[in-house]
Amino acid sequence: MLVLYRAERRWEDRMFREFPQFLGRGDCVVLNDTKVFPSRLYGKRVGFSGAVEVLLLHPISEDAKTWTALVHPGRKMRSRERVEFGGVEAEVIARGEYGERTLRFHYDGDLYELLHKIGHVPLPPYIKRGDTAEDSERYQTVFAREEGSVAAPTAGLHFTPEILDACRAAGVEIAYVTLHVGLGTFQPVRGEKLHAERFYVAEENAAMIRAAHRAICAGTTSVRAVESLYLGKWGETDLFIRPGFEFQRTGGMLTNFHLPESSLLMLVCAFAGREFVLSAYEHAVRAGYRFYSYGDCMLVV
Repeated sequence: MLVLYRAERRWEDRMFREFPQFLGRGDCVVLNDTKVFPSRLYGKRVGFSGAVEVLLLHPISEDAKTWTALVHPGRKMRSRERVEFGGVEAEVIARGEYGERTLRFHYDGDLYELLHKIGHVPLPPYIKRGDTAEDSERYQTVFAREEGSVAAPTAGLHFTPEILDACRAAGVEIAYVTLHVGLGTFQPVRGEKLHAERFYVAEENAAMIRAAHRAICAGTTSVRAVESLYLGKWGETDLFIRPGFEFQRTGGMLTNFHLPESSLLMLVCAFAGREFVLSAYEHAVRAGYRFYSYGDCMLVV
C-alpha cells in the first residue's frame, strides 16, 4: 500500500494490513457493498452463423427482462435480431449512442436465477482465461450484498473480516453505500459526462457519513456515491469528478492504481493534485506495485 500525504506532498511504502493504523476515533470508512453478478453471456445469432458475446449492464424494466448491454461483435447486431442463450432467446430492440444494445429476454421465470445458471463472471479483459467457479467468490468483496455490478469495486477486495474488525477496534464507524459498477466507471472519457450508474445509500449509513469527523472512502465508486449524495443526486449518478471538483465530504481515499486517461485516475488527481499523483505513480512503477483490479492499493490522506 502506497500512502500519500496530501498536505505534506510526500508518500511512503506501507502494507495494507497497516490500514487501521491510519484511522482514528470519529472516522468513518465507507464501503461499496455492491455484488458482481454473472453478467457475461455466450450465445449465437438466431438464423445466422457465428457466436455472440453479451455483457449485461443494467436492467431498464421493472420485471428485469429488458437490459442495456454491450454486444460483440456489435456491428453485426441490428434491431429485431434475436440471440439464443442455452434455449432462451433475447431480442435486440434498440441501439445506443456508444454501441450499446437494448435486449428484451423472452423468458417467464426469474432472470437472475437463470443468469446464475448460464452466465459467467465478467472478469477484466486483461485476465486471459475463462472464468471458474472460484472466481464467483474471489471476484467479490467480503462485504458484497447487493447484486447488480459488472465489475467488483476493486479497492474493497483488499479487506478481510480481520481488517474490518481492526477498524472497529480503533473506534471507527463503517458505513455502506451501494453503487452498481457499470459502463460509467470504465468507459473511455467522452466529452463532459459519464454514463449514469445506479446507487443507493440507506439513511442510517448516510447519517454516519454526515456525522463523521472524516469519511475515508474505499474506492472511487464510494467517493462518487458519497459526493453524489451530498450534491442531492439520488437513484442514479453521472457525476464526473475531475480536477477542479470541490469535494464535499470525502476526507481520505483508498484506491487501486488506474489506467492513464481514465475517469478513475482523473478522480484521484482531483483529490490529491495531478502532479503529485503522477509523481507517486512513477514511484509505484519503479517500486514494482501491481496495477489493475487484483493489484496493490494507494491510501490518500
